[in-house]
Amino acid sequence: MAGNKKILRTVLILVAAAIIIGFIVNRMSTPEKPGTPGGSPPAGGRAGGNKNLLVDAYVVQTTSLNESIEASGTLQSNEEVQVQPEITGRITGLYFKEGTQVSKGTLLVKIYDEDLKAQLQKLELQQQLAKTTLERQENLLKINGISRQDVDVTRNQVSAYGADIEYTRTQLQKTELRAPFSGRLGLRNVSLGAIVSPTTVITTLQQIDPLKVDFSVPEKYRTAISQGDAVDFRVAGDQNIYKGNIYAIDPKIDLTTRTIKIRGIIPNAGKLLPGAFARVAISLKNMPDAIMIPTQAVIPGTRDKKVAIADSGKAKFVIVETGIRDANNVQITSGLSIGDTVIISGIMQLKPGAVLKYNKVK
Repeated sequence: MAGNKKILRTVLILVAAAIIIGFIVNRMSTPEKPGTPGGSPPAGGRAGGNKNLLVDAYVVQTTSLNESIEASGTLQSNEEVQVQPEITGRITGLYFKEGTQVSKGTLLVKIYDEDLKAQLQKLELQQQLAKTTLERQENLLKINGISRQDVDVTRNQVSAYGADIEYTRTQLQKTELRAPFSGRLGLRNVSLGAIVSPTTVITTLQQIDPLKVDFSVPEKYRTAISQGDAVDFRVAGDQNIYKGNIYAIDPKIDLTTRTIKIRGIIPNAGKLLPGAFARVAISLKNMPDAIMIPTQAVIPGTRDKKVAIADSGKAKFVIVETGIRDANNVQITSGLSIGDTVIISGIMQLKPGAVLKYNKVK
């Protein structure tokens, strides 16, 4: 009997404890009415809801934009050749001064040719003798004093001597090295009396007015560049801007770099030297009504780019497409209109519908 009373008392205690706990939980989960102590503020006084966000803004307007691309290039001689002999021999004359300008056809180097001159003289005498013999045989042929075959043999001999004479004269021409075009000579690598061969580089000849500039551009510009387009470039250590024109475009895209090789030609008054590095700029087209906004206003995303604008005093995000960039601004090709107010500061704190207060408007 006593055991039953003990069990009953334990059950009553547990029920009372459950009722007390339930009452406490119910009080904690029931929100207090507005205006009561500790409750939400009354209507018209939302906590932080009407706090204005202070931002800088930019009013969209059109501007003139010159689309251009830049590339790294190298200056090249318009014409360049290594002066090398065609035959082996001893140099008997050097008729040029290093680093000077020469005209086309100017004699630069003379190689020993006395043996060839003697051979030429011998062949000319042999040909003359053969001609005399041919005249006599033709007279004898008229009276049937000699066979026609003997006359033909002598006539062929005269022709053979003539061919040998022309060959020797050609060899004599190879003993004279002349400038193939007008240009500036380089440094001399041999001295008078040196034995040279066809592999010996005596000097170089370069035509540096005009000059060529070789550079490459991405393949996406293949339809935007054409022969005759203007190019501007600078070289290291020179603040001047030099101008030229495109005169050749490689018809094949480089498979490794996916670029197109382009060659321009430029006048040179002597200030530029072949081999110099050049920073080339090409103007593609002029857009008088381009929309440019500060670069920091664009919010990059994984799929698209967005810009925050003011819509009736509240923040709104719109998707945009960008174009050309410069140091501070980016072109917007779609998504914005003239007169839109773009937010350019405090973007990380912006949420759609946030009330805006302007600190500075550009």
